[in-house]
Amino acid sequence: MELFDPLVIMLIIAGLYMAWNIGANDLANAMGTSVGSGALSIKQVIIVAAVFEFAGAVFFGKRVTSTIAKGIVPIDSIAMTDTHLVAIGMLAAILAAGFWITLATFYNLPVSTTHSIVGAVLGFGLIAAYNGIIGFNEINWPVLFKIVASWLISPVLGALLAYIIFSLIRYFILQKSDDPYRIENKFVFLQVATACFIAFAHGSNDVANAVGPLYAALHALDMAGVTVPLWVMIMGGLGMVFGLATWGYRVIETIGTKITELTPTRGFSAEFATATVVVMHSYIALPISTTHTLVGSVIGVGLAGGLAAVDLSVIGKIFLSWIITVPVAALTSALIFVGLLGIGI
Repeated sequence: MELFDPLVIMLIIAGLYMAWNIGANDLANAMGTSVGSGALSIKQVIIVAAVFEFAGAVFFGKRVTSTIAKGIVPIDSIAMTDTHLVAIGMLAAILAAGFWITLATFYNLPVSTTHSIVGAVLGFGLIAAYNGIIGFNEINWPVLFKIVASWLISPVLGALLAYIIFSLIRYFILQKSDDPYRIENKFVFLQVATACFIAFAHGSNDVANAVGPLYAALHALDMAGVTVPLWVMIMGGLGMVFGLATWGYRVIETIGTKITELTPTRGFSAEFATATVVVMHSYIALPISTTHTLVGSVIGVGLAGGLAAVDLSVIGKIFLSWIITVPVAALTSALIFVGLLGIGI
């Protein structure tokens, strides 16, 4: 199949749309603490993301991309039956995840793009199993269980690490200083560094949510080899930065100002904790939710100042959006897949 085949063009456009959504929602989550603490303006955040998000996606994103592409549903087995089904299934998964994230961003909700795409790929796999193309036991349930477990563990790890970091900063630095305001100003520079770190971490893990299904489809159509093509990773990185620049301000407001009051020391603690947890998971090729991790970290920092410092109503809305993301994405993907086949694409 050629690059300018209509189906391939639709897949590429859908991949760009998903990458844009990730930038508008998930990358905005990652950078929201820098804006909320006043360390960086939105324009400065976009510049930081353009460099470090792109670098993380291109140079460190292939490991997680392979997990999203082939680690959940046995793509190669489906391709042996019909390569066209793989392409349609991945197109349905990308569109389903993208639609859900667009809706969530419109309502300023920081949902997990990782949850969205994993749920969407699973929805395609379940329909393939229902139709007898693969067996239900061929879906990689152990890998799926590890991914889901990491979603539960990562916000707890983020919260715990951020709580410890900020508590140490408060005890050993802030409380022993005659001028806490001056200390906060110094931490602005450190938070700029952690903003770079978290942008790199996010790119390394979450670019897979956009390009993983695209790579799976291209591989099934004999348009990609055993490794993810560089142009696919570049496309994902550029799409995410563009999404942050054009629509990311909506979710930045929720993360940066509505959960708890953020100062440079608090923002530094949350960002460093989040980036550390995300890079660790990228290294072991597990797709985790940067959103979950960062929200957990922000909550951990807030709890270090007492429960009253955390807006529980905002957290409740975020948690609800997390719970419904996987089933909504899976159902939508299944419906789109059946619909695309029904109209003969």
